Parts: sequence; structure tokens; C-alpha cells
Amino acid sequence: MKMNAGIESLAFYTPGFSLGLEELARHRRQDPRKFVEGLGQHRMSVPPPDEDVVTMAANAAVRALDGVDTASLDSIIFATESGIDQSKAAAIYVHQLIGLPTTCKAFEIKQACCGSTAALQMAQALVTLRPDRRVLIVASDVARYGLGTPGEPTQGAGAMAILVSATPKLLSFDPESGSYTEDVMDFWRPNYMDEALVDGKYSIKIYLKALSESWKGYHADSGRAFADFTRFCYHLPFTRMAEKAHRHLARITGQGDLTEADLETHLRPSLRYNQVTGNSYTASLYVGLTSLLETDPADLSGQRIGLFSYGSGCMASYFSGVVLKDYRNQLRIDEHRRMLDDRIELTVPEYERFYEHRLPVTGEDYATTVHTRGRFRLAGIHDHKRIYEQVTATAVPVTPEAALSSV
Repeated sequence: MKMNAGIESLAFYTPGFSLGLEELARHRRQDPRKFVEGLGQHRMSVPPPDEDVVTMAANAAVRALDGVDTASLDSIIFATESGIDQSKAAAIYVHQLIGLPTTCKAFEIKQACCGSTAALQMAQALVTLRPDRRVLIVASDVARYGLGTPGEPTQGAGAMAILVSATPKLLSFDPESGSYTEDVMDFWRPNYMDEALVDGKYSIKIYLKALSESWKGYHADSGRAFADFTRFCYHLPFTRMAEKAHRHLARITGQGDLTEADLETHLRPSLRYNQVTGNSYTASLYVGLTSLLETDPADLSGQRIGLFSYGSGCMASYFSGVVLKDYRNQLRIDEHRRMLDDRIELTVPEYERFYEHRLPVTGEDYATTVHTRGRFRLAGIHDHKRIYEQVTATAVPVTPEAALSSV
């Protein structure tokens, strides 16, 4: 049987600091249930001043490439909506940091949270044409809104690294998909702003419309129905959005109202990591896929998963894949859970100090103090250039006081 292109390796990374949503709610004089139950969020990851989308992506990428012959890489594609340069691709920085060969192409792609899926579809086409080549996709973002705004509790940060090849070990993608594109202003961030602008209720409306339309395209292309899937993954601006989307999909496909047991089986294992990292934009759908594969107690071998990717602005895609035999042998369960468990818990004032930190906008020399707990960090600015470096073990802070003393 011909093997479709798919995922050979997955790894995700999130910063080593987090903030509890109950703590944030109390500080903002809100009912904690609004954040924890209403949004479905428990914690959000918080990047320190020497962490950005490049360092997060490099930390994820080096894990996904463990044991891989990098000479086989055709490209590294960086998907983000938190770009650091108007011209130079963030992929170039990651390419250098993790030591990829000069024969490996590197470029950046953008369409809000759906950019990673566009990159994935490009990668599938390439490795189908060239089965001897691999493509590394890195999706890395910092979800950032104003302090005290309605979007603040949906913040987060993280990166995914996805190795796509013609010999997948985790998931084989079906060739069919459905897409939907419409010019809307539900979420955007002008060049002159550090925080995103969002029309929350409108964005939810467009998300559901895009789900309906892209599902129609997928169904027409594949002939598959809701019952052909045992698990589902959705883009996760906040955890409860996936439950709303899944109920919507069930209704428009004639399934009626789903029970709590249905949601637990179909969906909730895919939500567990997002509940404690928050939104990671381009990475969030694939953090959900990782969470599903690593936390679902059932053996998913041979099971078909439905995946919905939504990018505000807007573009959406519905697609699917089949979990491969022995997929659990390829997972990084202990590594990922240790990373999540070992994060330093911030108070709200500590989080706000991280949030309010800014790199100089005039290009003068600037050095960042070591805070990150990852393998790579943003060391500072020199002559308008970002300087990145590997972190030595002795440089990594191990206490909140050490990490936060100089912010």
C-alpha cells in the first residue's frame, strides 16, 4: 500500500515560566470561574525577556531532529504571526542555531494561526514529489494582548516542530482537504503595535463559519462523514472554543447534540496541554495533536483524526490523518510533561514585569540577563542585530528570585 506523506517526528516547547489563571482573575477582580470554567484555561506560559519566537522554535526543532540525518532536509519553514524582522526570515536564525546544512532552504510563511497548516500542506507536496527529502516545519508564537483587556487571559506562548517525510511514524495525512478564505477583520496586529487587536464575538462567529465551509469542501473531496473519525483536533484560541466548534460540527453534520461522554472521547485529550500553556497561535492546533497522542489512554493506531485549522483574517482548512502503528514509540511524553511541570510559577506583578519589558527600538546595544530555562536565548541587540546564543547549564536560573531579580 502506498504511504501518504505525514509526520515522522513531533516536539513542542513552551517557556519555563507560567501564570495561574485563578491568580490573574483575583488580581483583576474577576470571578476565577470566568477564566477557568468559561475559557477552560488553567495556566498560561509567559516568555521571559530573553525568549522569543526564534529561541522557542529552536528549542522545539532540536528535539524533533534528535537522531535525524539533517542532510536529508530540503527546507525549514517557519510559520509565525510574531515576526521579528520585515525582511529576514526567522527560519534563518533557527537554521544557524541548530546547525542545519547550507543546502537546506529556510523561509517564513504567514497567515495568522493557519500559517503552520499552509506550511504543512506545502511540505506534503514536496516530499510526495521527492520521497528522499524531509521538511521541518517550526510554528512559534507569543499570544499577546493588553494588560487588563478581555483577551489577556487567553494569552500564552509556545512552539511546535513537525518533521514531514514520505516515511511517517506518527501520522499519515489523507490527501483530501477543504479550505475557506474570506477577507475579514476579526483579529489583526498593525506593524506599529505590540499587541493584537481582536473583535472577540465576531471572531468566534467567523471561526464557526469557516469550520462549516471548510468541512463542506472536505466532505465533497473525501466523501467522509463525522462518524468516520474517532478523534478531533481544533485550533485553540482558548480551550472552550474547541468544545463550541465540535458541537457546531456535530449539528451541521446531523449528529445532534453531543453528550459530555462524547466530548471526553472525541476531544478532551487534545485540550490538556493548551489548558496549561495558553494560546500559541500557529502552534496551537499541533500542540493539541501532540496532547491527543500523548494523553489519550486509548491505543489510537489506525484511527482517523479530523483536524481544523483557522487563521483570523481569514483562512481555514479541514483535513485529516490516520495514526500509525507503534506511534507511541515516537512520542516524547516524559520530556514534555517534565517541561510543563518544571515551570516557575509567577505572581501577577512578576508576570507584568516580564510583559512590560521592551527591547530598544532605536537599535542601540543592549544585553538581556539570563532568564530562559531552554537551550537557546536572545542575548541582546548589537548594531541593530539580534544576537542569539546557546545557554550553558550554569547560566540557567533555578529559582524565581534568580530569574526575576534583574527584570
